[in-house]
Amino acid sequence: MSTMRTKHAPSFKAKVALEAYKEEKTSSELAGLYQVHPGLIRNWKTLLVKGAPGLFNGKGHSDKDQEKLIEELYRQIGQLKVELDWLKKKVWTYPMRRKVMLIDRNHEMISLTRQAELLGISRSSLYYEPVIDPYDDLLMRLIDEIYTKMPFYGSRRIAEALTRMGHAVGRKRTQRLMRTMGIEAIYPKPNLSKPHPEHVIYPYLLRDALIDRPDHVWSSDITYIRLAQGFVYLAAVMDWHSRYVLSWELSTTMEADFCIRALERALALGKPDIFNTDQGSQFTSRDFTNILLNEAILISMDGKGRAMDNIFIERLWRSLKYDEVYIHDYHTVRDARRGIGNYFSLYNNERLHQSLNYMTPAEVYFGKRQQSLWK
Repeated sequence: MSTMRTKHAPSFKAKVALEAYKEEKTSSELAGLYQVHPGLIRNWKTLLVKGAPGLFNGKGHSDKDQEKLIEELYRQIGQLKVELDWLKKKVWTYPMRRKVMLIDRNHEMISLTRQAELLGISRSSLYYEPVIDPYDDLLMRLIDEIYTKMPFYGSRRIAEALTRMGHAVGRKRTQRLMRTMGIEAIYPKPNLSKPHPEHVIYPYLLRDALIDRPDHVWSSDITYIRLAQGFVYLAAVMDWHSRYVLSWELSTTMEADFCIRALERALALGKPDIFNTDQGSQFTSRDFTNILLNEAILISMDGKGRAMDNIFIERLWRSLKYDEVYIHDYHTVRDARRGIGNYFSLYNNERLHQSLNYMTPAEVYFGKRQQSLWK
């Protein structure tokens, strides 16, 4: 039987892409709301972001320009057809729940019965409403707390810790939930993650380095923030000497874009000599590293599985989660954005640090920068 992928109206795609761009709901929430696979939502959001500048260029197009645009459009359509044919083969391996999420209940051309037939599922399965397993949600919350306290715990020890807490959970289920959360134990091990072959890995430059002034070393990292339904990712840029959080961004996906936004916002305040990150694909991407290279900033990257190479921002995540996230238990992305913003404001401007002689990060960062200007 020939297969055919569900077609969505352009207006529907635009509506969902705009919702994703606003980042007020997680990908899981949008997928359940619109009955669309999260992967499609991410693709539509990317197309929206990349295509938006062309709407505001304010220039007319000559006949030659229009011909070039048409040629480019046909090229993109051809590429899209190849990708859709590839995706079509993959759809048959999807579990039933995942196929149901591909159904477009408002499609003007293809009936629900025909969509179900094309996906190889019964029409009655269309009335099943996917929900997050409340027990899985509870386990992920517990795993998050265990991992935040002891990031060197792997799936075996986390499973054992859950068992001691009264949850007889096997290692395989623990591994599945940890993969969903995007976390893994921090310790040197082979094949932890293979970077993109075109991404350059830079050496670690901070071993035994004396960091005695602001803007000497900045660092960035990503952490997982749990919500009532689903989760979001948080990226932050911190000055090592003062512990001042220069910028932060929240995202419902792990694309590099939100890390780049955080970097650009931080660079509006100043410029470091060295910028340190881990070897995650978001930080090794050329879009990210080129910004640093263009500013003549030295790039430093942690060794694989070495949390201590970026210890200050790891401590920031722990403080954030115990002092803010676990206490307030966010329900929506908007709640998380508001709560994290309030916490970082308090952290920078009011929270006294023993290691800073009981000064705030803002006092150290801006105070020492001012002193250096007068020298």
